[in-house]
Amino acid sequence: MSMDMKYFEEMEAKIPHGKVRTRFAPSPTGYMHVGNLRTALYTWLIARANNGTFILRIEDTDQGRYVDGAVDVIYRTMAQCGLTHDEGPDVGGPVAPYIQSERRDTYGKYARLLVEKGGAYYCFCEKTESEEDSGDFNRAADPCRDLSAEEVQEKLSAGMPYVIRQKIPTEGTTTFHDAIFGDITVENSTLDDQVLLKRDGLPTYNFANVIDDHLMGITHVVRGSEYLSSAPKYNLLYESFGWEVPTYVHCSPVMRDSQNKMSKRHGDPSYEDLIAQGYLTEAVLNYVALLGWSPKGEQAEQEIFSLDELVKAFDMTGISKSPAIFDRVKLDHFNAVYLRNLPADAFHKVAEPYIRQSVKGDFDTAAIAALLQARCERLTDIPEKVDFFDALPAYDVECFTNKKSKTNSEVSLAMLQAAVPALEALSDWTVDGIHDTLIDLAAKLEVKNATLMWPVRIAAAGKLVTPGGAVEICHILGKGETIRRLKAGMTMLGA
Repeated sequence: MSMDMKYFEEMEAKIPHGKVRTRFAPSPTGYMHVGNLRTALYTWLIARANNGTFILRIEDTDQGRYVDGAVDVIYRTMAQCGLTHDEGPDVGGPVAPYIQSERRDTYGKYARLLVEKGGAYYCFCEKTESEEDSGDFNRAADPCRDLSAEEVQEKLSAGMPYVIRQKIPTEGTTTFHDAIFGDITVENSTLDDQVLLKRDGLPTYNFANVIDDHLMGITHVVRGSEYLSSAPKYNLLYESFGWEVPTYVHCSPVMRDSQNKMSKRHGDPSYEDLIAQGYLTEAVLNYVALLGWSPKGEQAEQEIFSLDELVKAFDMTGISKSPAIFDRVKLDHFNAVYLRNLPADAFHKVAEPYIRQSVKGDFDTAAIAALLQARCERLTDIPEKVDFFDALPAYDVECFTNKKSKTNSEVSLAMLQAAVPALEALSDWTVDGIHDTLIDLAAKLEVKNATLMWPVRIAAAGKLVTPGGAVEICHILGKGETIRRLKAGMTMLGA
């Protein structure tokens, strides 16, 4: 009995046409890993670079992997990254719903339509759920593939459980075109009769993707190159339905090293991990954009791109076939550039929570931030760099010895003995006041500036490496605390 085509005609009538339409379709598994973020970014860039439409779709058909709150993570990440969507579960659109579990009846109807068109068949064999999902199935041995319509109806009427499998041609080849990898041809005999609709009525990932991409008018499908092997089966589904095949854009994986893909299971960071580790969203996005893509023409040597600049520069032909290695050192470099390029007040805003992790006292955090901005690669570096403001750390007397500054314990003691009364006499406790006092003192003592500044800084901070020099540190500490610390340094040196 043939199906009523009115439903399918109505669905076809809803499909938008005439412009580029892309989609990011994450599964709600709890986090956004770097590869997913790159897919989202490239998909968004293709839409924006072509004045197209960007769609957010939630693929939650694999209920075993669903994590509560994960959809909120997706929304939050996309919003923080500025990857705004034009259609999606929260904003609606002409081809709603945009959550796969809410489209369950749609997949069943299209699976049955495909059976009628000869591209799929009912399978009543006893198979485990894992076998259904994995596609491990010997097509030639399946007695259901060639059941007559009467036999199928008899089993359906008897209420026998079933899956619907794709009916792959037994002979010939299938060729698909990818924007990155070109034409790829496979022997149909190497393809399995994958499950399209599971016993629970939910579609498999591959089938739901094809149905949704067609019904949502998707023109460009961006996904990882691990799906290249599935692409021929996608093509056969499109052909069986008589639908136009979208442009495939397969991206090579992001690797931890030359041998291993990045994986959350192995401790590799998600987007949220990177933000928690002190990276700016803008730096992460910029770096992720260059993980497998490079600009061309006048911008071929450019590394730093704002999101708007990426839209103008992005071209799919710049996507590489080769895997990209996630390099922390490179990301640190990008983050440092972004931190240094922030306006001073913006840097203070992002740095202050980290400063306050170790600086609880009544200090000028804006002044501390000013010391840090040119010397910080990650925001999480900050607490350890500035903890000396609250409490002078224990340090070794050897810190006062510095060959370049021509100091040792004896010289440092003499410098501090001269610096303390000079600073005590200073009424104008400003950066300029402290600077001029110490510079004048060095001239009076007939020593290089560094010979005086080194022991003052060591006594004030108790650290060999500090953000900022002696003048800035003394200014932030305040007159009373500075004098107290310098006197403590004199005591350490044997005064």
